[in-house]
This record gives sequence, C-alpha cells and structure tokens, in this order.
Amino acid sequence: MTETATPRLVRSRPEPAALGGAGLFTVLLAAALPLVDFFIVNVALPTIGRDLGAGESLLELVVAGYGVAYAVLLVLGGRLGDLFGRRRFFLGGMAAFGVTSLACGLAPDAWSLVAARIAQGAASAAMLPQVLATIQAATSGPRRARAMSLYGATAGLSMVAGQVLGGLLVAADLWGTGWRLVFLVNVPVVVLGLAFATRTVPETRSRRPEPVDGPGTVLLAVALLALLVPLTEGRAAGWPLWTWLSLAVFPVATGAFFAVERRADRAGRTPLVPPSLFTLVTLRRGLVMILPFSIGFSGFMFVVAVALQQGAGLGPVAAGLALAPLAVAFFFTSLAGPRLVARHGTRVITVGALLQGLGLALIALAAWRSWPDLGVLGLLPGGAVAGAGQALQLPVLYRIVLSEVPTARAGVGSGVMTTTQQASLALGVATLGTLFLTLTPHTGMRDALLTTLLVQFAGVVLTGLLSLRLPRTIG
Repeated sequence: MTETATPRLVRSRPEPAALGGAGLFTVLLAAALPLVDFFIVNVALPTIGRDLGAGESLLELVVAGYGVAYAVLLVLGGRLGDLFGRRRFFLGGMAAFGVTSLACGLAPDAWSLVAARIAQGAASAAMLPQVLATIQAATSGPRRARAMSLYGATAGLSMVAGQVLGGLLVAADLWGTGWRLVFLVNVPVVVLGLAFATRTVPETRSRRPEPVDGPGTVLLAVALLALLVPLTEGRAAGWPLWTWLSLAVFPVATGAFFAVERRADRAGRTPLVPPSLFTLVTLRRGLVMILPFSIGFSGFMFVVAVALQQGAGLGPVAAGLALAPLAVAFFFTSLAGPRLVARHGTRVITVGALLQGLGLALIALAAWRSWPDLGVLGLLPGGAVAGAGQALQLPVLYRIVLSEVPTARAGVGSGVMTTTQQASLALGVATLGTLFLTLTPHTGMRDALLTTLLVQFAGVVLTGLLSLRLPRTIG
C-alpha cells in the first residue's frame, strides 16, 4: 500500500503593496497642500496685516514660522514614516494639517496665527515625506517614472497656483471671511483626502526600520533654525546682535551635525542622514541643483507679489492672475516632460534653464518699459516662457535625486530632498525678499525688482551649467 503524498503548503512572501491610480491621486493631492500653503499667503499678507493690526515683522513670521517648522522636521518625518508605517503617518499628518488650517482660519490675533502656522508646518513635515516614500516603495519601472513626473508637475504647479488661488479667495470674501478663507479652504479638501486615503493608499514601511537619531535630529534643527530665523527676521528687526550670533552658530552646528552623523555611521548605528546616501552621484548632484532653483523660485514669487500690489497698485486678484500664464505653461509643458526625458535625457533640464532665463529677461524688459503699468498682459510672454522652462527642470530633478535611493531608505531619501527644497524656498524669501525690500527705499521699486531678477537670472545660469554634469539618462 503506497502512501499518498500530502502536498505541503508553501507560504509565499506577500507581494509589495501597489499604488493604484486613485491612491496616486490622493497622495498627489496631499503633496499639493503644503506647497500651496507656503505661497498662498503672499498676496493675503496686506489684508492680514490690516485686519489683525500686525506689523511687518509679525507678517514675516506668518510666512517664516510655517517654512522653518516645515524644513526643520521633514527628515524626522521621513524617518518616523519608515519606522512606524508611512500610511499611518500620512493619515495622521493630513488630519493634523486640517486641524491646524482650521486654527489658522479662526486665529483671533496675529500671534495666534503665527503659532497655528508653526503647527501647520509641523503637520506638513509629517505628511509630505510619506508621499515620495510611498511612491518609491509602491511603484516600479515605468509606473514609478510616471508617478515621479506627476509629483514634480504637481509640486511646481502648486507653488504657482497657491499664489493665484490666494488672490481669488481673498477677493471673494465669502461669508465675510476675507483672508481667513485661504486657510479654511483646506479643511474640506483634507476631509476628502482622508476619505480617499483610508481606501486607496497602501501601508509601506522599511523592512529594516531604523531608530530615530536623537543627537542628529537636534543638531539639524539647530543648524536650520540658526540660518533661517535671522535671515527671515533680521531686516524687519533691524539686524540686532542676536541675528549675527545666530548666523555664527550655523556653521558650527552644521559641522557638528556632519561629525555626529559620520561617527554614528562608522559605529554601525543609523544616523538621521546617512552619509552613504551622498555617495549616490545622482542624489548629490540633483540636490545641489535644487538649491539655486528653489531659492530663485520662491524669491521671485514673493517679490512679484509685493511689487505688483505695493508698486503697480494691483489688487490681490490681479496680482494673483498676473502669474496665471506661468502656471498654465508649467502645467501643459510638464505633461510632455516624461516623453522629452525619454527621448533626450537630462539635457531637457539644460533647455529648461535656457527657457527660464529667457522668460526672466522678458519679465525684466516688461518691468523696465512699462512700470508701474505692469499687469497680466505685460507679464504674459515672460511668464509663459519661464513657466515652460521651470516645468522642464523641477519634475526631472525630483526623478534624478531619488532614482538610485534604495526602497528601504525611501523615507530618508525623500526627507532629505524635501528638506533641501523647503529650506531653499525659505532662503529664497529671506535672501531675495530682503534684497528687494532693502533696495526699494533707495533705488525705487522698479530698479529693486530689476536687480532682484538679475540675481535670480544668475541662479538660473548656475542651474543650467550644473545640469551639464548630470548623467544623460535616468535610471
């Protein structure tokens, strides 16, 4: 009598969770929110100041408080998502973003608004790194390339659309809300996003969770605060002694941060920003290019918003709509971006820098010839060309930076990239904004604007030259 062989059940490893179309839409919606809110207040600041009786220094804190908290906590947010689950932190960060947006919209005074904006920045830092990490972990091949291109297009469009939307919402003054609507509008969007996310966003986490690096986190926070706070507040405060002492702390804290991270790496511990990440050529060179691009982008948006309202006498709607050609050109050009990259590789970035430089030159020419009668029509040619150029750079840079980052370190890689971008956005407002506002009383607003555009043009030239060092194809 022969025995019947009983088949053994083989437990297969679960397939990696996939991010479908609805899930991708949801995480891109979440990616748009923090960037929209960084720029949406630019055209609302004069109205906020009048309503709350806030001076220039406090209004700068409304912008800087959000940006600094956001930049300081981004890498930590990515690490915690890797450790505890990206979907969990994504949902928690989105819910917190909705609550803090409500607090901003209901703020009774300027200091309450500043506190709520700082909390909103912290919520953004918990939510945003999970977007890129989820895309990295839950997609692959052509789907990942398409998702990264869409992420880059969403990010760039959000930064421009935020300013346009801000002008429209302030002018709409629905139910007498005035400027408050720029924050309250987030609440229904968050509710919708949470409803989609619970059903469509898969849970992913690092297979080898890495514990939080306490000393590295503290030192990174000290370094970023020491740089960003005095640069954003120094001019309005009259550059008191504490601003110079803080700037002196920055190189010391930065050096200590890298020393601690290198020592932890050599000892076999897990640093907040593993130095080994910077051995990836694409990540290192891509991050260097994001710096001048983001500094110029945010500085341009802030300066143009101030110049059009205070110099050209435009209202919030007209000042916002003046940038609409840039947003439209960015959107349609970004749709063609993946095909252009597949055909021509990273030289698309070089062409984008050339177009952006041409666009800035056209904007400067319009300001020089027409000031103060500068509006939508005057800015249309330059804005459209600059927007097309930016669309050929930003989405591709995102793909380049993360192209070689291992899936297990997706959260860390995305945190490093978004921290670099956010710190650069805050630096752009601080440096180019300070330059513009300092020159205006001495040279007049038109010449101050032209000088600021010239400085940004130099940054565009630098980006174009750096693009020549990139590998021709993206992995």
